Amino acid sequence: MKNFKYHLLAILILGLVFYSGVAWGKYTSKPLSPDKGTRSFLQQLANPKEVFSGDPEAEKPKKVRFDIFWNVWKKVDLEYVDQKTVKNTQKRVYGAVKGMVAALGDPYSVFFDPEESKIFTTELDGKFTGIGAELTIKDGVLTVVAPIDGMPAQKAGLLAGDKIIKIDGKLTTNITLSEAVKKIRGEKGTKVVLTVLHKGAEKPEDIEIVRDEIDIKSVEYEKKDDSIAYIRIKGFMEDTADEFREVIPKILKDKPKGIILDVRSNPGGSLTVAENIISKFVNKGEVILWERDKNGRETAHYAKGKALFNDLPVVVLIDGGSASASEILAGALRDIREAMLVGEKTFGKGSVQAFERLKDGSSLKITVAKWLTPSKQSIDKVGIKPTVEVKLTLDDIKKRNDKQLQRALEELKKMIATRKAD
Repeated sequence: MKNFKYHLLAILILGLVFYSGVAWGKYTSKPLSPDKGTRSFLQQLANPKEVFSGDPEAEKPKKVRFDIFWNVWKKVDLEYVDQKTVKNTQKRVYGAVKGMVAALGDPYSVFFDPEESKIFTTELDGKFTGIGAELTIKDGVLTVVAPIDGMPAQKAGLLAGDKIIKIDGKLTTNITLSEAVKKIRGEKGTKVVLTVLHKGAEKPEDIEIVRDEIDIKSVEYEKKDDSIAYIRIKGFMEDTADEFREVIPKILKDKPKGIILDVRSNPGGSLTVAENIISKFVNKGEVILWERDKNGRETAHYAKGKALFNDLPVVVLIDGGSASASEILAGALRDIREAMLVGEKTFGKGSVQAFERLKDGSSLKITVAKWLTPSKQSIDKVGIKPTVEVKLTLDDIKKRNDKQLQRALEELKKMIATRKAD
């Protein structure tokens, strides 16, 4: 009888273990639904009505297994060694969304968490603390699009096209753009050391840059000899259109015979601002660019307002740091006004990004279209070639020997003389 009781107890224990294992197996194989906050956040990004409420498989895109995501999420919850990190569920969601956008393979499509979003929107205003350079990921390498004229990066010797190999001694391999910006930004007066490889150089060079307040005055005007107006545009920021309007009375008062527009090392910015400035040089109603969407549909953008300088010969200065909106301006004036382009081939960013702020303070910048010049030439990853090529050597830059501007002045004077002869 005593042995029978022991046998019965053993059977009950084995049964309990068996059924517990079955229950645990069902639990671990079932995808977890996210908590309320996570579900709400993901819904505002993707907005499938029922994907993350109730049945996580409902209304999902075809051939996409969301259960894999939640099974991995659960594995991290149950097994990851640092449980303090695991508990920061919002950070994990941001990381997942960043990965989703990064999987597009497009360096211009980026998800920003709230902290990064604040930095990015401040940069659009043209006021922030850092080194003053536009960066991108090109061919998998952190690359300088353009150092902003007069800012710490340019003064220290950073050049358009430089490849940044290290930041403060740490390799930039597989770094994201937002991570790079975080590392390079910092308080005014502090230093950052960038290890860069100049175009054509055999060995990298360490460049120490002292961070400063970056308050960009994006438009400069100067009257050159022989009544030539020289207009330097450093970027197309939110206030660039206002700054351009401010110099218009000075230009008109000087009654120029020709205009040089300098968009070298101008990384771009607002498309609307670029269109506003282009409209001062071409007649109202002219097509100044085409926008091609994901379906191949093309939409024309037209010049608006009064063209104040449409009867003057124009030369546009460009280089490898001229990107995006700068290329739009150069391409439009070349195609419509037959403006001469002097300098070097542009960067080759021919895509349009939409920027959307999300409810929690994060934001999404995503490529929604490609743009074409008025003659429907695409420059994405190709760039715009100059009419007259003039290259600056490293020695020219260090000695401030601006051969490109000199040549632009020479060519513009020839154009003015030809008009007089006609």
